[in-house]
Amino acid sequence: MRIPALIAAAALGLAATVPAAPLLAQVKLAASTPAAGAKAKGTKVVTLTFSEKLNPSDVGATIVMTAMPGMKDHPEMLIRNFTASWSADGKTMTLTLKKPLPAGTYDVRWEATGADRRATKGVVTFTVS
Repeated sequence: MRIPALIAAAALGLAATVPAAPLLAQVKLAASTPAAGAKAKGTKVVTLTFSEKLNPSDVGATIVMTAMPGMKDHPEMLIRNFTASWSADGKTMTLTLKKPLPAGTYDVRWEATGADRRATKGVVTFTVS
């Protein structure tokens, strides 16, 4: 009877001396400009700020016009006239457009792989007037 108790005590003591491995959290979008649900004017820059430093080759983003005022059943239109750049801390991706976005509703669709190597996807929707 004493042997199982000794084994349990030894295991507990060993577990207390082994440092815990850091928990890896899935990457999240911490903020965006324009913010989700925002009504913006003359948008020429879109920023996505993530919860952790990312490798730019592990992140992708597209801007898609999903609705245009006065056009019923507007098909999705991919916006291609932007360049992507990164902040020095590796957390913020900036999409700089050559011209301001015309009036309409937009999705910024992003996908990122963080330190945990799991891909995460998200969408930020905003309106330009």
